[in-house]
Parts: sequence; C-alpha cells; structure tokens
Amino acid sequence: MRNVLEKLRVLQEEEEGRLQGLLKSNGACEQQRRQLEAELAEFRKDLQRLAEEDLEPETKASTEDKLVARWRLYSVTRAALAAEEPRVDRLQAQLKKLIAFPQDPQPLSDSVVATIQEFQRLKAKTSRLCNAADVQLWQRLQRPLQDLQLWRALAQRLLDVTASLPDPPSIHTFLPQIEAALAESSRLKEQLTILQLKKDLLGGVFGQERAAVLLEQVATSVRDRDLLHNRLLQRKSKLQSSLAQHKDFGAAFEPLQKKLLDLRIRIQAENGLQRDLPGKQAQLSRLQGLQEEGLDLGAQVEATRSLIQDNPNHQHKMDQLSADYQALHRSLEDLMDRCQQSVREHCTFSHQLLELRHWLAVLTQKLEAHRGYLGPWDAQSREAEAERLLAELPEKEAQLPLIEALGRLVMEKSSPEGAAMVQEELAELAESWGALRLLEESLQSLVRNQQLQRTEVDSGKKMIFTNNIPKTGFLITPTDLISRHHRRARPLLREGEGSHEDFSQLLRNFELWLQVENSKLVRIIAMKAATAEDLRTRETKLQEPAELHPCKYCICGLQKNVTFIQYPLSLFIPNVYPV
Repeated sequence: MRNVLEKLRVLQEEEEGRLQGLLKSNGACEQQRRQLEAELAEFRKDLQRLAEEDLEPETKASTEDKLVARWRLYSVTRAALAAEEPRVDRLQAQLKKLIAFPQDPQPLSDSVVATIQEFQRLKAKTSRLCNAADVQLWQRLQRPLQDLQLWRALAQRLLDVTASLPDPPSIHTFLPQIEAALAESSRLKEQLTILQLKKDLLGGVFGQERAAVLLEQVATSVRDRDLLHNRLLQRKSKLQSSLAQHKDFGAAFEPLQKKLLDLRIRIQAENGLQRDLPGKQAQLSRLQGLQEEGLDLGAQVEATRSLIQDNPNHQHKMDQLSADYQALHRSLEDLMDRCQQSVREHCTFSHQLLELRHWLAVLTQKLEAHRGYLGPWDAQSREAEAERLLAELPEKEAQLPLIEALGRLVMEKSSPEGAAMVQEELAELAESWGALRLLEESLQSLVRNQQLQRTEVDSGKKMIFTNNIPKTGFLITPTDLISRHHRRARPLLREGEGSHEDFSQLLRNFELWLQVENSKLVRIIAMKAATAEDLRTRETKLQEPAELHPCKYCICGLQKNVTFIQYPLSLFIPNVYPV
C-alpha cells in the first residue's frame, strides 16, 4: 500500500507539473496572439492609407510638371512601403513564435499571410508605376535633343545647296528657308537652355549620374547648334549681300534702321521684373530670341558696308548705325545676364523649398502616427523610432536661413506681386516648421510620460520624479536640503521626537500616500488639453497634491536621530505648460 500511495503521489505531482506548464503555455500563447493582432491591425490601417492614394489616374499626364508630380507621388509611396519592411519581418517573426505553441493559430495566421501578400502586391504595383513615370519623363526631356538631330540634318543640306547660287531668283528661293531654319534653331536653343536650368530636378528624379550624362549631351548639342547657327547666319548675310549689290544704299539702309529701332523698343519692353519662375523663364526665352535677331541684324549691318562707295555721308550713317547697334547689343547682353542669374536663383529656391516642404510633410505624417499610437507592448521601440526621427530636425533647421536668404534674393528680383507670393511661401514654411516643433514637443512629452509610467518606485531607497525637467537638469542633495532648511527644521525636531515605532508608521503612511499622488500626477500630465477650460482644470488638479494632504512635507530619517525637514511637495510638481 505504501508503494502504491507513493506512486500515486509521484503521478499526482507529475500531472500537476504538466498542468501548470500547460497553463503557462496557454497564457504565453494568448499574450503573443494579442500582440500580433494589435500589430496586424495597425499595419492594415497604414497599408489601407497608402492604398487609397490616387496611384492610377484616368488621364495621362499632358505636361512635364504633371509627370514630375506623378513621379514624386509614386516615389513617396514606394519609400513609405519600403519603410514598412521591418514591420513585415516582425509580423512574420511573431507568427513563427505563435505557431510554436500547441494551440491552433490558423485564423490569425491566414490574416497575417493575406496582409503580407497585399503589401507585396501594392509594393510591386507602386514600383511598376514609378518606373513607368520615370521612363515617360525621360522620353519627354529627350525630345529637344531628338528635334535638334532633325534640324541639324536640314541645316547641313541648306548649307550645301546654297554654297554657290548663280542668280537672284535662286537666292529668293532659298533665303526664306534659311530664315525658317534660323527661327527653328532659336526655338530649340530656348528648350535646351531651360533643360540646362533644371539640374536640381534632373538629379532628384534620375540620380546624379544619369543627370550628368543628360546635361553633357545637352551641352554638346548646344555647341553643335551654335556652330551651325552661325554658319547659317553667315550664309544668310552672304545671300543678302548678293541681293544688296543690285540695289542702292538707301534701299538697304532704311530697313536696317527700322529693324534697329524695333529691336530697341522690344528690348526696353523686356526690362522689367517678372512675377514668378515661369514668367522669368519666358522672359529669358524672349531675350534669347532678341539676341538671335540682334546677331542677324549685326551681320546685315556688316554686309551693307560693302555698298558704301566713297560717299562720306553714307560712311557717317553706317558708323552711327553700327555704334547704335553695338550699344544696344551690350545692353541686351547685360539684361540677359541679370535674367539668367534671376532664373538660376529662383530655380534653386523653388527646388530647395519643395524638397523641404516634402520632408516636413513626410516627417509630420510619421510623427503624427507615432503620437496617435503608443501601445504598451512596443512603446520602447516606438520611442526609439520617434527619437531617430526627431534627430533629423537640427540638420534640416540649418537649411532654413539659407532658404530664407534665397527667398529674399528672389523677392528683390521679382515684381511686387511675385515678392508677395514668395513672402507668403516663406510664411507658410515658417508656420509648418512651427507646427512641427509643437508636434515634436508634444511627442517628447508623451514619450517622457510613457517612461514615467514604467518607472518602479523603490520606497526603501529613493523616489524619483521626472516630468518636463529642463534639459540642463537640476540636482537636489540631502545635504543641500538640510543646510537650506536647518533653521526651519529645529522646531519640528522637538515636536517630532517620539518612539521609533511611531516614526516607522508615519514613514510608511507617507510613502503610501506619495505613491498614490504620484500616480495621479502621471495621469494629469498625460491628459490632452483641447480647450482653455481643460488647461485650467489640469492646472487645478496639479495644485491639489500640495494642498489637500497633511503629509505634504518630505520626511527624512537619519539613523537614530529623527529630523523633520519641511520641504513642500509642490516643489516636486513641475510646471505644465500647454502644448
């Protein structure tokens, strides 16, 4: 019987151990399941938000600006999806841990697998659309180079055909074709010049290496065009000189004088400030066209000199016309230099402003997401991520003075309406930055409250109060407290003399009350104040711990001698300012 009872007792202990292990396993499994469900719900929410973007519009992009905007949308979405890869890995790792338990995780595992598959589909779709937009934008920017290739072949044929023309009728036939080729050359020069000014955009979209290759092709094409354009101008002047030999000086001089006057009026009309960047680029294009016309006029002036015989009057008129042309040409060159500088500064300002706005929007969205959800099981990882995001602020803040300086330069070289627009953009940037700073302070406050709630109070050693402590910090030592309140503590020393048991009871009561008040303080500080009434309510509650309890003075026992140090608890309560 003893052996049987002993065996039964051993079996009972084994069964109890097995049941206890099973209960622990069930508890761990349930906790793992809840964590996975919470992470999966948040991931689905973020994935749904990204999927709601207008990734496939019904109409095709008709302009270059629309193509760039669409490419930016795809790039931002793709970057956001790439940032979710660590979360997908965490979901898979948590699912593996859950599968290791004996319980059936089938419904939850199916949801995790389906969500990950949806993430992969959205990621592939975004990459496909981004690559397609990249190709379309590249083809759009290559069009001026392709048009220049066709024009180059046409210009070379005209030069070959007009190398030797026997009679005026042949000259009248090909001279309009040369003039049309020169006009097309000026149009292509405008497009290539604008493309060269988009260096920052090309680098941001295609990368610095591809952008450098494209800009090198553009520079080479511009040089080739300039050579052919000058040869066409010389050929046109030669043909016009041949025609001029059949006319008298007066018939050749008067059209040149009218052209010079018309060119001066049109140049003076362009000597004004523009409203925005497209207006400045259009002004630069018009000035380039006027420059081409000026070169043409200069060639005609030199060709007309051959008609001067030995007439001093004609010589004086030609010298005066040539001097007027040279002065107008220098004025036009100065105006073009100022316009090009203004366009470059405005392009740089617009690009840097757009990049900083995009960074502000992305960072604000991420910080809002972190502030909106700070669950208990992943608080530390989210706090680390929030601190990593906030660490980007100083570097970007250093760009603000540079952008403001560029903005002031742009305002000086813009019309009053354009300067007002730039001022408004800078004000909006400052407002967005201020909102980001407020969000930063709010998030830091939430992170500190999370850390405060995790702090365990060791009543036998020390009590730590942390909330909204200044960055420089402060130090309170027991000796400082005793020296600071020594005179006020002496009367209390005589009143507080008593048995050791009374002191221990008082100390325990004080520690218990202090823990309760500390919990209240954490909840009050963590409150989100939406209105002024909420702020006043929170301030009133913060003042209650120092007014409603008789134990509002800190008690410090020093071995056998009991010393009561009068130290208001309200000094531990930090000022809470509305965020």
